[in-house]
Amino acid sequence: MSNDVIERAKQHFANLVEQQLARVDKMKQGEDWVDYEKLKPIIIGVCWGDGIGPIISQETQRILSFLLEDEVKSGKVEFRTIEGLTIENRAKHKKAIPDDVLEELKACHVILKAPTTTPEKGDQWPNIESANVAMRRYLDLFANVRPVKVPKEGIDWMFFRENTEGAYILGSSGIQVTGDLAFDFKVITRQGAERILRMAFDYAAKNNINKVTVVTKANVVKTTDGLFLEVAGEVAKDYPQVEWEGWYIDIMTAKLVDPKRRTQFRVIVLPNLYGDILTDEAAEFQGGVGTAGSANIGKRYAMFEAIHGSAPRMMKEGRGQYADPSSLIRAGAMMLRHIGFDDKAEKLEMALDVCGQYEKKLVITGRDTGATAEEFGNYLMETTMDPKLKEKWEGYVK
Repeated sequence: MSNDVIERAKQHFANLVEQQLARVDKMKQGEDWVDYEKLKPIIIGVCWGDGIGPIISQETQRILSFLLEDEVKSGKVEFRTIEGLTIENRAKHKKAIPDDVLEELKACHVILKAPTTTPEKGDQWPNIESANVAMRRYLDLFANVRPVKVPKEGIDWMFFRENTEGAYILGSSGIQVTGDLAFDFKVITRQGAERILRMAFDYAAKNNINKVTVVTKANVVKTTDGLFLEVAGEVAKDYPQVEWEGWYIDIMTAKLVDPKRRTQFRVIVLPNLYGDILTDEAAEFQGGVGTAGSANIGKRYAMFEAIHGSAPRMMKEGRGQYADPSSLIRAGAMMLRHIGFDDKAEKLEMALDVCGQYEKKLVITGRDTGATAEEFGNYLMETTMDPKLKEKWEGYVK
């Protein structure tokens, strides 16, 4: 084997190590959490994305503008549309997020993001990184928070997925050493593990939940997952009122569908790839990934998104108007809560449950057999205005 091949591989890995050590140094410096009460206006950037993205973005922004009408008029809240995160523009610049778009994002305090297309090998687009992965890294959105609730089945889960490390952080930085040998890399840092674990334990303690489940594959992936599990034990010492247990991702995936066991899980924290898989599985209990929202939280910025893709097949078949906006709207409700509008978030979350899980006066099927995104949006807005909404919701839940 050529020494040149080995030297190139060694240099590639050395560069990656150097980059990650610099990231560790930056995390050690620390940063204060943003105080939204002191901001005027709170700037909400809306990224319309690809495929069905503009359709569900329009409905979500329409509903949020309706709920925040007084705040927009008073200058407390401002919406900004960010159009440059399309696959066409990203491909043109050969960047996951073009520089001018990144500056637009950084000028906002919170971001509501529709699905974006991620190129894959063999398609028409250049091999650029996922816009999601890049945004999480550039804005240091280290916590992916995904709630899943199905009250009638006793399911009340809150997932804390580490967002900036694991198997995804170097997803486009693997190396094809030869035609027969390829490497990808997984990264876990003590600082990255500690902040996501601490967020999970904090949430449990503040909400009187006495158990945190830490999911890894530390019995096989001993170094990186082992460090994650080790830090969990260290963080747990600061929360004596909260029990914790470690589970392996394979059996955890199985037990999530076990009706006898799944109701015992409440707060679940896990590295990036495992979190991506497990939260998609969990969303199926709530009605599928089309109904689940997701928060990406950092100390300075936060991004809220639908957890499904851009549905190019729907657009190709001319069915885009029938796309379900529930996932992005639920993410919008999470955003309202994050920036301090708990009452408005609660109304929207209850309306989503009533309209999507219980009452179902209108049903979205993704085809002309069901409601359009706009019709469903109107149904939601009417439901949020119902003076008996809470009473109705409580009746369904019981």
